[in-house]
Amino acid sequence: MTLHRTTVTKHLFALLASISLITAMGACASDNETQSHEADSAGTATTVDAGNVVIFTPSDGITISQQTPLSKWEKLVPEIVSSLKDNNVKGSNITVKTASSLDKQSQSVQDYVVDHVNSTGDDADSSDKTTLVVAPVADTTESDRQYGDYASHAITWNGNSSDEDAQDYAQSAERLVSALQLAKNEGMKVVLVSNTLQGFIPDVYAPMTTAEQVGQLQAKQLVSKLELDKTSSDNPKHIEVLLPYDAADESGSTADATFAQDVFKGIWSVLGPYFKEGKAVSPSGTLTSSSTESDWASVAFDAAKSERIKSTLAERLGMDKDTSRHTRIDGIISCNDYVAGYVSEELNDLGYTGSAADINPSITISGIVDNITGKKDLKKQSVPDPAQAPKSDDGDSDTEDTSDSLDEQNSQWPIITGYGAYVSSMPNIVNGKQWMTALENRKTLASDIARTCVQLNTSGKLAKLTFISSVAMKDKKVPTIQEEALAVSANNLKKTLIEPGYISLADAGL
Repeated sequence: MTLHRTTVTKHLFALLASISLITAMGACASDNETQSHEADSAGTATTVDAGNVVIFTPSDGITISQQTPLSKWEKLVPEIVSSLKDNNVKGSNITVKTASSLDKQSQSVQDYVVDHVNSTGDDADSSDKTTLVVAPVADTTESDRQYGDYASHAITWNGNSSDEDAQDYAQSAERLVSALQLAKNEGMKVVLVSNTLQGFIPDVYAPMTTAEQVGQLQAKQLVSKLELDKTSSDNPKHIEVLLPYDAADESGSTADATFAQDVFKGIWSVLGPYFKEGKAVSPSGTLTSSSTESDWASVAFDAAKSERIKSTLAERLGMDKDTSRHTRIDGIISCNDYVAGYVSEELNDLGYTGSAADINPSITISGIVDNITGKKDLKKQSVPDPAQAPKSDDGDSDTEDTSDSLDEQNSQWPIITGYGAYVSSMPNIVNGKQWMTALENRKTLASDIARTCVQLNTSGKLAKLTFISSVAMKDKKVPTIQEEALAVSANNLKKTLIEPGYISLADAGL
């Protein structure tokens, strides 16, 4: 027995060295910024050993205000833990670790894997019944964090970069990949959540909404609400896209624009054809019939400060200096709820009136409130849109009444879309100032992840899990958890957010 354990230890040293895990094997490194705890015991005996589950997630992202989305790691992790217990995983066998950076997370994962392999020794069955749930920490800008913690990022790096910071990042990323690969080699399973890791293939992938999907979702909702398919080029819809983007990161270096570019790519894949056909126009001229997905910078702006959001909208509408006449605006894609909130404020300040409930197909505000409070169902009623736009006044005094009537039409409140399901945005959803938001199907994802972990630990077979499908990742088919994001508007807010317990009636302003 002693000889066998010595052989295993030597093998481990060699394997660690070969993959650059140069650490003291007996050391148990601690990180003051890496928090860990063991969940309380479920207190329920079970005849099936559901194994161990170790959850590694980022610390919650810090945003510039108290307006935060529902998609936070601190919300998801307890739901995974609860679901694991419901699936007979003992609380003492569930460990949660959070880290504020990829460097700290990679150290934490490495330490756990090495210690676990050492402590199990020749008890291979123990490693076979351990699943690591890992959501890699991504470097994100402030504008990226406005979408919530879950939006997917592809974590890539250049190990040959001459930049010192890039080298440090690559070292951290490669350490994490090496530690996860060692875990797989030793019989553990890896479930990768949200973010992908360059060159690493997990046992199961649980993706969240991508930046491109964030854009597509909002654009599709706008197309549906404005009925762009029925719109005539003689009376096009007036649409603006406000794309938040940080030109520099927190260190002052040029920020990675990939996320913002992908959000616009998703938007333009839906809206582009309507602009090309003349069914949609941009009042500011930032988007035209000849625009392409490469023109993302034309609608990008710095959204770090609320006043910048408001001033950008006023400039786009040509009302930054003269507010005596309103510019027609039918729809605004704000990209996330943080921006949408200040868009609503500015429109109110500029004298726009009404709500999204007045736009085809219409829903009354009283009907929205009655539906949410359970008094009655919503009844939709189409509002016809003329084939041609009303003629503008020609400056004659006889047309003063017509001019006033036209301005009244132009001051109609537009459709505003967002993403993130900020609690602070819920009253605006209810009162029709913001048409829609969206969020991850968090509770269902937590249940899916928990059931997947138990199946991996007990049988390794996932065929009976209907939410898993096979998706290509780096030319290899990988079992992937598939759940659609939840699009939320006033007509389904009760069913989608209130009844499942995401928010309360009070959160909705009721």
